[in-house]
Amino acid sequence: MAFEGLSDRLQNTIQKIRGKGKVSESDVKEMMREVRLALLEADVNFKVVKDFVKKVSERSVGQEVMKSLTPGQQVIKVVKEELTNLMGGEQSQIAVSKRPPTVIMMVGLQGAGKTTTTGKLANLLRKKYNRNPLLVAADIYRPAAIKQLETLGKQLNMPVFSLGDQVSPVEIAKQALEKAKEDHNDYVLIDTAGRLHIDGELMNELKEIKELSNPDEIFLVVDAMTGQDAVNVADSFNEQLGITGVVLTKLDGDTRGGAALSIRAVTEKPIKFVGMGEKLDALEAFHPERMASRILGMGDMLSLIEKAQANVDEEKAKELEQKLRTMNFTFDDFLDQLGQVRKMGPLDELLKMMPGANKIKGMGNLQIDEKQISHVEAIIQSMTKKEKVNPEIINAGRKKRIAKGSGTSVQEVNRLLKQFEEMKKMMKQMTGMQQKGKRKGFKFPFM
Repeated sequence: MAFEGLSDRLQNTIQKIRGKGKVSESDVKEMMREVRLALLEADVNFKVVKDFVKKVSERSVGQEVMKSLTPGQQVIKVVKEELTNLMGGEQSQIAVSKRPPTVIMMVGLQGAGKTTTTGKLANLLRKKYNRNPLLVAADIYRPAAIKQLETLGKQLNMPVFSLGDQVSPVEIAKQALEKAKEDHNDYVLIDTAGRLHIDGELMNELKEIKELSNPDEIFLVVDAMTGQDAVNVADSFNEQLGITGVVLTKLDGDTRGGAALSIRAVTEKPIKFVGMGEKLDALEAFHPERMASRILGMGDMLSLIEKAQANVDEEKAKELEQKLRTMNFTFDDFLDQLGQVRKMGPLDELLKMMPGANKIKGMGNLQIDEKQISHVEAIIQSMTKKEKVNPEIINAGRKKRIAKGSGTSVQEVNRLLKQFEEMKKMMKQMTGMQQKGKRKGFKFPFM
């Protein structure tokens, strides 16, 4: 996950100052030395680091912090606020044209994931904002890009406008806009050509498309894993084309995160979205404050709640709560819940969004083995209907049959049965607490 190294370094640094009753200028100086090193190691632009450290230092040695009752906490608050400001302060909303369709030009170099991101953005616009986008294949120099966009359109059941690779991109954009008006598409996403390097020919073509389509947004797609190169590319595109925002791809990869912290400061253009995986729903709106919280180990409950709302069936959740109250929770219900939680993303990433997760020993190195979860699913699917409802009937012979059918061992079957019983007891205690009013407004996980 991006920022992991930076996150660990910053958390260790602020931990030293967190509980201090008094904070001296030398304490702040020492902390800022560590912060500077952490940011530079994360590949953050040198000038950006210098400005950030200066702002935090000035605020941290001010009267407001030094004379407060909890100066250590105040310094951390300053770091979080400045980190949030560095990434843009607040979420930047996507434009909506007063005269539809809203036109978005997708630009970037080859290999950044521009075509896939175009499909992901269209999917997000439809799912989250209830929009009806038209995808436009305007990269005529790479026939594979046209085919790729058409394939994405089929997967998403979404219209793709293409005139092949023998018509100029400007003409394609022109006819696509006419088609969008005819078919009442409220967004038009133009997937433009990329190059291995920025050159005059590419920029001239993009300027022509810009002049003709008069886009509401020009999104530059950059690969977060390229570090400082991503910042240089963003700066160059912005200077020549006037981008309105950036989409960072591969932010879930093993990247140092420097691009996300530098791009806004260098280009003064917001990061609009971030790619957090390969699936077509793995594109998220970028929230600077939430990202700052994640980096500093304060969790990100809002994003976790949004993921739950988007992936969990509300009716099923109510039904499940009733079953838990009456202790009718079966292995079928457990399997269903496991499927809904897995839709939200990798479990280790979800756990790290919980506030205070960084303080749990070993959480930083936590990796949940997805194979083990698949084993659990296979074991449950190998049970009969009766066994799923009444696991107490599962004797030694049945355990052997279930293990053989699921490609697992009897020990694994035993472990799952034991864990299931323990979970049911825990759920019973929780429902009891809720009914007695001890935990007002308690909600079961992922409901």
